[in-house]
Amino acid sequence: MSIYGLTKGTKFEQLSNMMAMGEATGTMMYYAMARLAKEQGMDDAAAAFLESANQEAVHAGFYATLNGKYPQDFWELVRGCMAAEYSGENTIKGFADKFRAAGMNEAADEMEIFAKQEGHHGEVLKKLLEKYKPELLNVEGKTIYVCGCCGYEYIGDLNNEPEDYICPLCGQPKKVFRLKE
Repeated sequence: MSIYGLTKGTKFEQLSNMMAMGEATGTMMYYAMARLAKEQGMDDAAAAFLESANQEAVHAGFYATLNGKYPQDFWELVRGCMAAEYSGENTIKGFADKFRAAGMNEAADEMEIFAKQEGHHGEVLKKLLEKYKPELLNVEGKTIYVCGCCGYEYIGDLNNEPEDYICPLCGQPKKVFRLKE
């Protein structure tokens, strides 16, 4: 039995959404604390914070699934995220260049690693699409809107989405999307 959408439209929807957002924020917080602990030579604390961060991420996914936040047929979402990951590689590399120009070389070094990881994420998602939904990789002749913030690609007529539509990846409003040329 799936828990997908179990709380959608119920008195528990707002609570589940609040829990998902709290857990997602907790994930970020624990990963930051793990990094800081590692920098300060507290490897045991860093490991404990990493474990907590990973668990918080699982919790966030649970509550998002309860609320049906993402489509149960998630492959279009995967295709849009693939494009964003590829885009993220160049975006983060550009940020790294700016950090380096400002003399923040250590941060720039890590950001360059992150940029490569974003591109790798795109490759992983592409391979999954090739295996499970290869037809989604053919976008020839389709209308594509791109999120101006993260590079997520929406295929179809974005005008059919409600005005409160937000990017499923970065949460930006519909108005930041632009037609892909």
